[in-house]
Amino acid sequence: MTSVATLHPDPAPIKACTISRDVQNFDLLIDDMENALGESWGDLSFEDALVFMGQPEAATLEFVALAVDAEDEADMSRISEIVRGAKARDIKVILIADQLSPIALHQLLRLGADDFVPYPLPEGALDEAIARLRKPAVATPPPEPQAPAPFDDPDLEAVATPRFKAKGDREGVVLPVHGLAGGTGASTFAVNLAWELATISKTDAPRVCLLDLDFQYGSAATYLDLPRKEIVFEVLSDTASIDSDSFLQSMLTFNDKLHVFTAPADMLPLDILGPEDIGRIIDMAAANFDYVIIDMPKTIVAWTEAVLTRAHVYFALLELDLRSAQNILRLIRALKAEALPHEKLRYVLNRAPKFTDLSGKSRVKRMAESLDIAIEVQLPDGSSQVTQANDHGLPLAETSAKNPLRKEIQKLAKSLHDLNRGVESGKA
Repeated sequence: MTSVATLHPDPAPIKACTISRDVQNFDLLIDDMENALGESWGDLSFEDALVFMGQPEAATLEFVALAVDAEDEADMSRISEIVRGAKARDIKVILIADQLSPIALHQLLRLGADDFVPYPLPEGALDEAIARLRKPAVATPPPEPQAPAPFDDPDLEAVATPRFKAKGDREGVVLPVHGLAGGTGASTFAVNLAWELATISKTDAPRVCLLDLDFQYGSAATYLDLPRKEIVFEVLSDTASIDSDSFLQSMLTFNDKLHVFTAPADMLPLDILGPEDIGRIIDMAAANFDYVIIDMPKTIVAWTEAVLTRAHVYFALLELDLRSAQNILRLIRALKAEALPHEKLRYVLNRAPKFTDLSGKSRVKRMAESLDIAIEVQLPDGSSQVTQANDHGLPLAETSAKNPLRKEIQKLAKSLHDLNRGVESGKA
């Protein structure tokens, strides 16, 4: 291995280097660097890196692999200076993080780290990161200045921000949607339930927002063909500083009826936000909307409690299979152990047996009895029309209005809306 700190003339030019407290703590990184670059790389300590970034030789580097672990968090100021020095010399930075806290990871990404790879390195992950860095940026000509156009074009409507002012005059109904296993259709259910509520009345439709809190695989933007705005990341980064107006500006509207807070453009750790941060976002949404639909990640995280305690009804989607049954038992046991309100859970069976499938109906009954739960909503299989609608970025109501799944979600939305209006009338 070549030491970049004491470079001597060498036939193999140094293209990259690792920077760490002790590179021997990252033995897998050493192997991957050798496989990717042969002898054309070196290693620097934190102390040497700060010095080297100020030398002319640093300009020859293509990238640096900055390897940090939990012990390095006490030295974040120096590590931050290394990232700034690399960006000042136009050197790409690949962050190799081993059990780094979300706060520290977020700080380094904000400073300009170009890519992030967790340690231990997944097979081929470093090669993929290097390939992404080397991919040439596509230059796009600046758009010609145009006069602002009114929102009479459906395409423009789809990406408009909310037009109303934040007054905080609502007490929104909070309805999280949580898939209890992969592929249960939670995101599809959340998107279509939100749309049905937003279009439930032509004259007096409620104000509805959809929050996609799956920061890694959130697909609400895809299912509604909406772009992912950079401001979403800024809101998530500093929830304590934003107000309702800033929050609304981070949203997009679909067809000028449904307001959507999309998942961020880049994959983020789910625990990058704490319970207080999530609580602020939900409280701001509930203060400005009549219904707040939340698309939750499948993973239970520290802020799940913040969502559950604010929820009026917490929809839990499952299928008629063993994995869903086992996950329900795990979830109920976890909630009871923490004395959390598990009674808010409302179980929704997706791809339920048809009316004529007596054997399937019997299985549903036995499943509910064995788990000691009530399966209150059974959604039929929407077949390939569901996938087609999602791929086209449209709700089922817009592509397949007579689809049985759409009709059942529409019925549920009407039931929820009627119940909410009844409660509001009782309060009055």
